[in-house]
Amino acid sequence: MTAPSERLGIIGGSGLYAFDGLRDVAQHVVETPYGSPSDAIVTGQLGDAPVAFLARHGRGHRLIPSEVPYRANLYALKLLGVRTLLAISAVGSLREDIAPLDMVIPDQFIDLTRARASTFFGDGVVAHVAMAEPTCGALRSRLALAVEAAAPKGIRLHRSATYACIEGPTFSTRAESSMLRALGADIVGMTNMPEAKLAREAQIAYATLALVTDYDCWDAAREPVTAELAIANLMRNASAAQRVATALIDMLHAKPLESTAHQALHTALVTPLDRLTGEQRVRIDVLLR
Repeated sequence: MTAPSERLGIIGGSGLYAFDGLRDVAQHVVETPYGSPSDAIVTGQLGDAPVAFLARHGRGHRLIPSEVPYRANLYALKLLGVRTLLAISAVGSLREDIAPLDMVIPDQFIDLTRARASTFFGDGVVAHVAMAEPTCGALRSRLALAVEAAAPKGIRLHRSATYACIEGPTFSTRAESSMLRALGADIVGMTNMPEAKLAREAQIAYATLALVTDYDCWDAAREPVTAELAIANLMRNASAAQRVATALIDMLHAKPLESTAHQALHTALVTPLDRLTGEQRVRIDVLLR
């Protein structure tokens, strides 16, 4: 498939299964070397900006976090021209000062997943990408401006946080929630790893808009998180998240992003390209775009 002109990508998490306001809408059923994505990818124009949207859990919320085909999702988005990606995700708070309905832009991750394919490499091709800064700082800065410009009054923004990603689909025990706090995590979720790692391997600038739904269960004085509580609060913030994403898209279209993530493989790819088989080269060339 020939890559089109660059599109801005949005991955919608729990409660965000469509993106309003798109025109010239098309749906793409994409097959990748890693299988099918979570759902058809929807492309269209938001104003003058070309956009690609993917529901992480599939429309109708059919996939638990461990079932999300992260490699297929990121590969398919790259095939469709995405080089800048906003992930919208529900999270629980591990800190008193990060309250439900707040918005958070995490800049660090702790990956505690254990049952997910987390790299495009292997099978004869070796690369080691740098992940010291796992999200794009330039994109985080633009995202913070978009929150300030478009989020409703009263929504608090936290510009820095550490996101602990657990396997799920169950929520943490109190002991586990306390352990995450001791590790230095500020919020907890189930989906941004290996998503962020794969975005970096695909040379996609990636940032997360985390929507706080609950206080997890570390505080025994509060009712522990339930799916009903999390989804109810998430739906309250879903429209605000879409307004923020729209503002970000406008900003990025007016002034395209320059990100070091777009050159992540330049010094990370260890296997010489001339040593790759034809099939390997076709697969890797998509990541190198």
